[in-house]
Amino acid sequence: MLEHAREAVDLAQGKTRDGLERDRVLQLALTRLVEIVGEAAAQIPAEVRAKHPSFPWRAAVGMRNRLIHGYDVLDLDVLWDTITTDLPRLVDLLEDIVPG
Repeated sequence: MLEHAREAVDLAQGKTRDGLERDRVLQLALTRLVEIVGEAAAQIPAEVRAKHPSFPWRAAVGMRNRLIHGYDVLDLDVLWDTITTDLPRLVDLLEDIVPG
């Protein structure tokens, strides 16, 4: 989860929302990375979640759901906001949780 979140944030570095509009490969890559982060969050056992109640588990899963349940429509504003605002915060939180 942490590595994929980091990868998404890193991939967006130096990019812009307008650039995302024109780069289909970037859209697909970032979408897939967010899907993986959300799916990984959904697989975290309840006892682990309970040990870290300040982590936004539901929001992490929700990011994935917001993106993939549009099926044929990808909301690039939601994707960009997720990558540039939400994921950096998740990375910081995960770095406090994940050992080493």
